[in-house]
Amino acid sequence: MEPGNHTEVTEFLLLGLSQTQEVQLLLFVLFLLFYIIILPANILIILSIWCDPHLGSPMYFFLANLAFLDICYCFVIPPKVLSHFLSNHKTISYGGCLAQLFFLHLLGGAEINLLMSMAFDRYVAICQPLRYTTVVTRGVCWALVGAAWALGFMHSFIQVIPIVQLPFCGPNELDSFFCDITEVIKLACTDVYVLEFFMFFNSGLVTLLCFILLLISYGALLVRLWAGGSSKGMRKAASTCITHIIIIIIMFSPATYIYCRPFHSFSLDKVVAVFHTVVFPLLNPIIYTLRNKEIISAMKRLLGRYGLWRGK
Repeated sequence: MEPGNHTEVTEFLLLGLSQTQEVQLLLFVLFLLFYIIILPANILIILSIWCDPHLGSPMYFFLANLAFLDICYCFVIPPKVLSHFLSNHKTISYGGCLAQLFFLHLLGGAEINLLMSMAFDRYVAICQPLRYTTVVTRGVCWALVGAAWALGFMHSFIQVIPIVQLPFCGPNELDSFFCDITEVIKLACTDVYVLEFFMFFNSGLVTLLCFILLLISYGALLVRLWAGGSSKGMRKAASTCITHIIIIIIMFSPATYIYCRPFHSFSLDKVVAVFHTVVFPLLNPIIYTLRNKEIISAMKRLLGRYGLWRGK
């Protein structure tokens, strides 16, 4: 296309999850109910950990930060998705699209690094128990969380800058319900082969390597625990590692599917994207909590303090 025929794109049209009005209303109700139930539960997890002196260990500190990260996800994509279910004008501005893309990868990068920090915490607790309190101090925990956010910012910044420099001159339809690199760069009116390869390395390959490294790390810890006997402490540590593995698989599986392949459309893309951006982020802390009696007890104590729980 010649430069004189270029028309600058100021907004993108999101085709969404469905074009049928009845299906959109059903999805709106389901998504809204999901958030009404799960979002307060994540907030309760954070409050329970911060208010209960029994949950002062680094493991719970990292879990509270994981819940906070996942809550932040709720304000990146879902508000726009819910509003589009009730609207015929399913568009997002160019700036809004870039902002959505930036914060999505900021939080995703920060969460990956936070999960790496949680793996480090479990390694020291299991393999160096006598040094645990001196190695994993509160200052170290804050430094790891700060580093997770900083690395997430760097990852997202590196993702967004090349896209800002791309020319968009039409069409402007995104076959998705949110903005992400896999869809946005397809609309650029220039050759993006090199950029696709760079995005694959920065998102896909890095995600896959972290996924494999975390699985190997927790697998080695489980082998060490099972070889060490069957005491109550060992069983509890093994249960914690298994929970971490579940969360890792839930988070990394869809991310690997989306970013660790050529940026072409497949039939399962939207389904995987819903779980990756809407469902799984809120479920991660919930899954951890359901397998942890200490947090459940702390939640009951906090609710009982305000007369919201009368059970044992």
